[in-house]
Amino acid sequence: MNKSFKHLDTITALFVTVLLISNVTSSKIVTLGFLTFDGGTLLFPLSYIFGDILTEVYGYARSRKVIWLGFISALLMSVSFIVVGRLPSAAEWTNQDAYNAILGYTPRIVAASLIAYFAGEFSNSFILARLKIITRGKWLWIRTIGSTLVGQVVDTALFILIAFTNTDIVPNSLLPTLIVSNYLFKCGIEILFTPMTYWITGWLKQQEQEDYYDLNTDFNPFRISDSRS
Repeated sequence: MNKSFKHLDTITALFVTVLLISNVTSSKIVTLGFLTFDGGTLLFPLSYIFGDILTEVYGYARSRKVIWLGFISALLMSVSFIVVGRLPSAAEWTNQDAYNAILGYTPRIVAASLIAYFAGEFSNSFILARLKIITRGKWLWIRTIGSTLVGQVVDTALFILIAFTNTDIVPNSLLPTLIVSNYLFKCGIEILFTPMTYWITGWLKQQEQEDYYDLNTDFNPFRISDSRS
């Protein structure tokens, strides 16, 4: 019988919520000081923090399920926005241009978002799980920051290059600046929130009586089942 956890569902819901909100708000490009990034960057780093907590406390296999849940949810949301956007508008409804500007995802943007999310999240989770074994559970900050440095560069570079290369949305000359700005901001959030990550992780381990080590884990990201009991 699988072990029951008190807070796994809550962490899962927050993870998926952050992911979906980030996808919607990424339609706006903002500037703060010398940094230029999409609006989703303000919240998206929290998904990596939740991912760190999931893997650190519950293990890679359970984190893998949550990552797939987020992937399917984001796909469903994107397809729904595209289908609704292309349905005929009611005669009295005059906001189609506004809808298209914010929610009118193109297949290219959807593909970029899903590919980047998949590659980045699994890179983050895998590295954290392996570092936990290497460090024997010590120095949590090395695992959370180290995994984020890799996961975020994979996610950020893939999304921006796939979504915006050779488009009228962002000139190619701005892509390196966009990648660096996004990456620095996301990693900065991870570092800034490290004390909170420590506190939440410690509290969850105590509450759940769980501190999983992926010693014999199959790290294949396409294996959905979890045979642990």
